[in-house]
Order: sequence, then structure tokens, then C-alpha cells
Amino acid sequence: MKRPFGQLFLLFLLLILPLVIREAYYQHLMILVLMWVAIGSGWNLISGFTGQVLFGAAAFFGFGAYTAALLSSKLGLSAWWGLPLGGILSVAIAFPFGWICFRLRGPYFALATLALNEIFRHVATIWESLTDGMIGILVMQTFVSKAPYYYVALAIAVVSIVVIDRVMQSRWGYYFVSIREDQDAAESMGINTLYYKMLSLCISAFLIGITGALYTNYMGFIDPKVVFSLHDISIMAILVGIVGGVGTIYGPLVGAFIMVAVQEIFRSGGFGLLNFIGRSTGWPFMSSITKFVGDAHVLSFGILVIIVILFLPNGVVGDWPVIRKMFVRSKDQAV
Repeated sequence: MKRPFGQLFLLFLLLILPLVIREAYYQHLMILVLMWVAIGSGWNLISGFTGQVLFGAAAFFGFGAYTAALLSSKLGLSAWWGLPLGGILSVAIAFPFGWICFRLRGPYFALATLALNEIFRHVATIWESLTDGMIGILVMQTFVSKAPYYYVALAIAVVSIVVIDRVMQSRWGYYFVSIREDQDAAESMGINTLYYKMLSLCISAFLIGITGALYTNYMGFIDPKVVFSLHDISIMAILVGIVGGVGTIYGPLVGAFIMVAVQEIFRSGGFGLLNFIGRSTGWPFMSSITKFVGDAHVLSFGILVIIVILFLPNGVVGDWPVIRKMFVRSKDQAV
């Protein structure tokens, strides 16, 4: 009984959040968090639960983003049609890719997904007659307020978590985990490992693709460097999973909150605190420090991952009992 109550309470808080926090800046951060929940959930299904490391999440994200953008710029349709179509077309890309590359295992498959991402980035850059290349595509935003985008992102995030949860409690989930643990043993038991890896990849691609389409509608502008970015999309998806907890249902939710918060703290100089200190004290070197901190978010990601690997190898959610024991022990010692 406690688990459904906690889930419903968290959902209630997320539903009323835009009504309580009306600042556009914080609503923007929450939209990014919810997008990363969906992307991280998709990555976690194929990599965390099925054991097939995906370095090409940006390929599906970018394909969904360009689907929405091209529907608007080339066909004159609403970019919102890109949400279902972006997911479907991402699956259409994932299917032949998986059919060919799932013969590979381990690092070879991971490198193949990395190559897929780079292929799409170069195609989007070179094919200027379709994608406008590095000039990018501008899409008129539907809403002035951020609240509608927030609720769409919330719906996608909730659907992503529910779908992954239902899948992992079904027969499919047992097959996915068996493939992750020992693919040869799974095949010896009669499991069609290629079929179920394909199934996992297609679900993952769909969730990531619709999130890419939402990104186009929300941001209003895309180019190949943004939506097919290895670091900002593919690596970030991996970090969300690792920090939150690989192979856990709610790991991407926790990981998304942590990673977006860390990124924004460094990008904004402690949410503007360093700029405030510089203006108040008049110290000239504070501007240099602020610039260094703003550029150091990649370094902060690396340090965070090292800490997680050393002390929380299963992520925050996976090692939550360990974290809870640490706080309880500290409390007892204080008493």
C-alpha cells in the first residue's frame, strides 16, 4: 500500500508544481528534467535491463526532433504530429539497425550505435536541401507559457515509467534480464534473443524519439549539432542512468533531477551566486572564476560519476538502502 501512495503523492506534487512555481526559469528546468526522465527510461530499458549498451541515443532523439521540424517546415503541418510520428519513425530506424547489429556483442554493439549517431549527424549536416544543414530549422512555438509544455513532458515521463514498469513485470521483462545476465544460457533455454533485443530496442527508440519531437516543439529551433550531440544527448542519457541506478525503474527519475541540477549549478555559477558576490565585492578575479565554473560542468559530471562508481555502484536508487543506513548510523552517533 505504501508504494502506490508514494507514487500518487509524487504525481500530485508534479501536477501542481506549475501552479506553485510560476517563474519561467524553474519551469524550464523541470521540463528538461522530465524530458531526461523519458530519455533515461528508454536508455535504461535497452542498456540497464537488457544489457545492450547504447551510445547512440541521440540518433533516435535527433530523428524524432527532425520529424517534427520537417513536418512543420516542409509539409506545413503542426509539429505536434511529430510526437507520434517521431516515435514511429525512430522505431523504423531502430528495426533494421538492430536486425543487422545485434549480431554484435559488448563493445562492438556499443561502437555500432555510436556510428549510427554520427551517420545521422553528418547526413543532417550535409543534406541541406532537406534539413537546411547547420543553419537549422525554426519552428513557431504553439504556446507562450511554459506550463502546457510542462504537462506534455510530464505525461511523456509518466508514460515512460509506467510502460517500463509494466514491461519489466511481464514475461518480456524476464527475458530481457535473462539476456543481460547470460545470453548464451537464455538461447539454450529456447529464448529468441534477437527478437527480444529487437523488441527492447524498439520500445527504447520510441520513447526517445517522441521526446526529441517534444524538444523541437518546446525549443522552437534545432540543428544537427544540438539534437545529434554525442555529449549533450547520448552521454548525458548514460549518466542519467548510471547516477540514478542502472536497471531500476525510478533510477532515470532520480538521475535526471541530479544531472540537470548539477549542470545548471555550474552553468549559472551557483544560480547566480558567484555573479552576485562579484558585483557586491568588486573583486575582478570573480569574473574569471565564474567563467571557469560555467565551463566546468563536464568536469563535474566526471567527478560525480567517479564518486557514484566508487561509493554507489548501483546508483542512488539501487543503493538507496546503503544511503539510508548511512544517515541512520550518523543520526544514532549524534544522539
